[in-house]
Amino acid sequence: MAKKLWGGRFKKKVDRDFFEFQKSIQYDHKLAGYDIVHSLIHTLALGNAGILKPKEKTKLMESLNKIKNEIIADKFKYNKNSEDIHTDIQNKVEKKIGKLALKLHTLRSRNDQIVFDEKSYCYDECEKIEKLLEGLLKSIAFLKNKYKAFSIVGYTHTQRAQKIYFKDYLEAFYCMLGRDEKRLSNFMNNLEIHIGAGALLRNIKKEDYNKAIKAHLEGEGLIKPSKNTIDDVSDRDFIIEFLSILSIMQMHLSRLSEDFILYSTQEFGFMELPEEFCTGSSLMPHKKNPDFLELVRGYTGRIYGNLISILTTMKGLPLTYNRDMQLDKEPLFSSVEILKDEITIMSKFIKGVKLNETAIKEALKDKNLYSVDRAKELVLKGMSFRQAHDEIGKELRGK
Repeated sequence: MAKKLWGGRFKKKVDRDFFEFQKSIQYDHKLAGYDIVHSLIHTLALGNAGILKPKEKTKLMESLNKIKNEIIADKFKYNKNSEDIHTDIQNKVEKKIGKLALKLHTLRSRNDQIVFDEKSYCYDECEKIEKLLEGLLKSIAFLKNKYKAFSIVGYTHTQRAQKIYFKDYLEAFYCMLGRDEKRLSNFMNNLEIHIGAGALLRNIKKEDYNKAIKAHLEGEGLIKPSKNTIDDVSDRDFIIEFLSILSIMQMHLSRLSEDFILYSTQEFGFMELPEEFCTGSSLMPHKKNPDFLELVRGYTGRIYGNLISILTTMKGLPLTYNRDMQLDKEPLFSSVEILKDEITIMSKFIKGVKLNETAIKEALKDKNLYSVDRAKELVLKGMSFRQAHDEIGKELRGK
């Protein structure tokens, strides 16, 4: 086992099976870059508080920045035997500068580090997803423009309803995803990343952290000293909110997928899906299966499940931090990676969709699609809509 950040009051070694069960390095290594930022700011705060001498502060900052550069260059390798990413970085600093590294964790807690790391991760990934979503909206706009003058059959209750423009049909999905984009933007605007909460109480003055933040970020304003330290270390609302937004977005992608799957069947025949995003059958040579769309639809269960798992974990936890909260990371990472992949592929997929104009024009010959127009004509001639509704209904049923 690698060195741990705790253990002085224990006489016995940690059970090996339990250690493997409880460690989180196998997934929280994704947060390494953010944890370095926390350490850099904390080191500056320790210097401001007079706990670190100027030379000690400089030496710690240099070692942390070396690790930061390794992460940026994608050369960082975490130790799989470490308990978590916080411990791993501490041990790496110790390897570089020796016992001075033991001062790095002075008066701070992993409780504070992890919520800082996760908030930073959510902010960055939200920004990435928003940019990907912009690309998807452009792809939808491309398809709208391609068929801007073309009409299709509109449905309610999966029954033929009225003739509509295809561009208006696509605009509905554009509006859905546009709302998702606004939700993502609002999430980023409202997110505050706090630092200095300790385990549940501030151990270094707020002013010392304020100076450290300004020195490190040059007044960027996103990171702030803790307001209520008890709330800060126990808060996972931001993850729940982020996953809620991703769940709504996933629902929109799933609805789009379901429509396209349906309209591409032989029974409808209105759409031709791009082959490069479909697969064949190992038995039936003729098959062209809409696997990408089916997987998007299928992943919806996992995305919803990730949200529900964290809601369920948090529902009965006493203040402040509890180890249950370690289990928030995998659902978060899972939803983020799935959505990023789906949006990236969907942006390419949409551009390759083609309408079967012959089949659609044939379907548009159905006189039922124009019943409202005909009723409107009767209304304009002075008939009440109720009477016009009955007249057209009788005519369409053949009486």
